[in-house]
Amino acid sequence: MRTEGDKLHFCCANLECVHAMAHLHPEHAPVQGRAGLALRRAAGLTLAFAALEALGGWWTGSLALLSDAGHMVTDGAALGLAALAGWLASRPPSRLHTYGFGRAEIFAAVFNSATMLVIGAAIAYEAYLRLGNPRAVQGATAAAIALAGLAFNLGVMKWLSPHKHDMNARAATLHVLGDTLGSIGALASGLVIALTGWTPADPIAALFICVLIAVSSLRLLREAMHALMEGVPLKLSSDAVGMELARQHGVLSVHDLHIWTLSGSRIALSAHVVVRDLAGWDRTLHALQRLLHERFGIEHVTLQPESSPRAVAPVPLPDPRRRKA
Repeated sequence: MRTEGDKLHFCCANLECVHAMAHLHPEHAPVQGRAGLALRRAAGLTLAFAALEALGGWWTGSLALLSDAGHMVTDGAALGLAALAGWLASRPPSRLHTYGFGRAEIFAAVFNSATMLVIGAAIAYEAYLRLGNPRAVQGATAAAIALAGLAFNLGVMKWLSPHKHDMNARAATLHVLGDTLGSIGALASGLVIALTGWTPADPIAALFICVLIAVSSLRLLREAMHALMEGVPLKLSSDAVGMELARQHGVLSVHDLHIWTLSGSRIALSAHVVVRDLAGWDRTLHALQRLLHERFGIEHVTLQPESSPRAVAPVPLPDPRRRKA
């Protein structure tokens, strides 16, 4: 056995080599680095703004503003967790973790989406209590603070938007989206209260925000749990991929096809490919790899070539009960 970079090569005595290529594609490292930097910056700024918004919510008495500030505290922690998961995912494979640490991003996505559900439930409960016992709210001040929060959250979402293909970054963006909706709700309720004095607008806005957050969180949680169970990524169809592979020149059929998620943005595939001519396998392999990468976004590919089955007359075995003459 020898190690070259992040690839482990296992060779047997007859010089037939099997490559255990649990590798991190070089092109992913810069992308993950940029995503991690964006997440770290967003985490720090979110926590700082959350402290200011919490003071504003306490001063004005706005539940929508306080709930949005609480949201932002958890969002800062979620963004930090996402950044940590991205750093773990960028680490090279090891002999104990030959696929690397990409699953950390999926675990972070599960945790972040689950915490969003808990936060939403807590805010909904407080909003329900306030519907029966409305409190005074300084609508104009609350609206002004919410407007500043909205501008901040839109800026953070813009930073994270280039990384929306990554499940981990999408989970972090979900928290920021919740903050954005919270700012919109706090802004709307503050304006209504300032103009009409109708204080129930504040808890109603909070309840509306909770519903939107719950829908997005459940959708992402379903996708993340599906990935942990090594299901076929929801955006792909194993039937469509298999049929496309089988249509390629030199390929007769495809079987034992498996597609699963390695990390927040990496998809893996393995399959047995029956070909017409094993001598041309290198050319066929490169064509299949290019197809999977360009059309389906699958970059970690393991394909096992098999020769075309031929009808062969069975060779009769000697009857062990027959004695030699």
